[in-house]
Amino acid sequence: MESNIHILSINTIKDIETELSSIGVSSRGIDIMKEKLIFLVLKLENVDTRAANIIKQTMLSNGAEAAVSAATVNLSVSHTDVIIGATIKQLRQAIQRLQEQPWGLKEIAKKIEELVD
Repeated sequence: MESNIHILSINTIKDIETELSSIGVSSRGIDIMKEKLIFLVLKLENVDTRAANIIKQTMLSNGAEAAVSAATVNLSVSHTDVIIGATIKQLRQAIQRLQEQPWGLKEIAKKIEELVD
């Protein structure tokens, strides 16, 4: 018997719960894995460069990624857009850290949390 492989388009927790359940994953297994299996790409616009540097460091420390303007590292621009790629679990971990930071990061963390929820 030949195996088939295809890409799943998963956008919500409900989607992944349904897929995991359909292959017989236990409810405990679903709870453990569901936030690790949804990958999101977020774009944050007009972020203070100092905050963008913290976002990048925070995402990298959680195994996620964040792209910022090349001029961010030396603060030669005041603001930049940020593109984040992360699982829901990684975003939740980052939210906790970002809530403790200055330069508008509490508000950014709140907006990310609203999107994730």
